[in-house]
Amino acid sequence: MKFILILLFSSIAILSCGQGRLGGCEDCELMMEGMPVTMGWKTILSTAGEPGEPLILSGVIYQRDGKTPAPGIVLYVYHTNQNGKYVTASGQTHARRHGHLRGWMKTDKLGRYEFQTIRPGAYPNRKDPQHIHPIIKEPNGTFYWIDDFLFDDDPLLTDKAKSNQQKRGGSGILSVIKNEKGIWVATRDIILRLNVPDITKSN
Repeated sequence: MKFILILLFSSIAILSCGQGRLGGCEDCELMMEGMPVTMGWKTILSTAGEPGEPLILSGVIYQRDGKTPAPGIVLYVYHTNQNGKYVTASGQTHARRHGHLRGWMKTDKLGRYEFQTIRPGAYPNRKDPQHIHPIIKEPNGTFYWIDDFLFDDDPLLTDKAKSNQQKRGGSGILSVIKNEKGIWVATRDIILRLNVPDITKSN
């Protein structure tokens, strides 16, 4: 009987995690672990002394029309360290699978977001390009992944890799440059639900 109850409660928990998802959002629920109650439109993922090349990414999140700024949208991002590994911080208990380079922003009234971090390393012994994983959470609770942030100067970002992009939320391929301080900077605007399947199921 005890085993049956454990199985029942486990099933309920799994189903609850799936509510509000769009497009098969694997591990998306990990964005909720450790999410702060209060968020600004800017955040810093990497602390001082984090090895790697500094990077600042920013942009605007728009409503489905691609023109109207979308305020109050949570953008969660996570990525590898400079060696291409998801390394946990000392004492980290939340979302250990995502490593310590993770954070949240909530767009302001102009739809803006910005985060500072380091440029991620590619997975060791694999051909995946450098990337940053983004997940969107709308005010109604719906959450879904969009195309990774990718870097146009990455030699692993081949023509084949570019053709495989789904353009969820718009193109995630970034044109990166170094500013006068030696920091990589890039901009990406995002359109809510663009090319995300099964939209009508959540309306």
